[in-house]
Amino acid sequence: MKRKYTHIFGPVPSRRLGYSLGVDLIPFKTCTYDCIYCQLGKTTNNTIVRKEYYPVDEICREIHDKLKENVKIDYVTLSGSGEPTLYSRIDEIIGYIKSKTQTPVAVLTNGSLLYEKNVQNQIKTADLVVPSLDAPDENLFNYVNRPNADLNFIKIIQGLIEFRKVYVGKIWLEIFLLDGVTSIQAEIEKLADIAAEINPDKIQLNTVARPTAESYACPVSKDHMLELKKCFKGNVEIIADFNKIHDAAFFQSGKNEIINLLKRRPCSVEDIQSGLNMHKNEVLKYIEDLVKENIINSKVQNDKKYYYLSCK
Repeated sequence: MKRKYTHIFGPVPSRRLGYSLGVDLIPFKTCTYDCIYCQLGKTTNNTIVRKEYYPVDEICREIHDKLKENVKIDYVTLSGSGEPTLYSRIDEIIGYIKSKTQTPVAVLTNGSLLYEKNVQNQIKTADLVVPSLDAPDENLFNYVNRPNADLNFIKIIQGLIEFRKVYVGKIWLEIFLLDGVTSIQAEIEKLADIAAEINPDKIQLNTVARPTAESYACPVSKDHMLELKKCFKGNVEIIADFNKIHDAAFFQSGKNEIINLLKRRPCSVEDIQSGLNMHKNEVLKYIEDLVKENIINSKVQNDKKYYYLSCK
């Protein structure tokens, strides 16, 4: 029987980080934002309160056990079910990982708390920080990100700019675009100006690829993304996963486990998660491929989405 992890998931193939071992520091959907495009659904605990949500020792024990398995890992990634910088002892987690492995550490963050000097100092030992920029002004920020009431757009942008000045590692700025909202030329030009001021090592353009918290959060087409890319200066790439199917052997193994489970009965993401001892983020990645391959389909029953095998 495989080891059950609460805070660790993967490694799973990542579009930008290779084989990524996820470290989840935050309870499910505890976040500073409630983004309309979030693949994990609506935020249930919208907060800016930083604290030790889980004991450091508990998380480090899982990291230790997973690293002992000697699986292929390109990055250890602090991300998961919410905003990782809400974890008040994130620096200790980063330090522990770096004491146990030479594998680089990445922090995937919405960047909302980087105006705090303490947050900047705590994550500055990470090898890579990937903050997000989803809106060019306060109005669209409130519409797309639905932030905690105590957050301020200008202060957040200033925090990103200041962090770039003090951080010696790599910054990849993810800009998530929504059709008819932030993909409009006037908004793109403003986003490009802000991105230039932040001055990241790389700009990564993304859009919707999975089911979103709100049905009106729609993807930008591949052709339009290619046109919008020209508006940004520097090192720019499109990371939106339009058609790619993961082909790693162990990834196929995980998908086979889900297929075998669904042969018995339709299941929700939570059913698959508990039935196969998988992390929710891991399940979502497998489901993404299975839907694209037309192996599984979904239906909503009693306000819950269930997945079942497609008829071929």
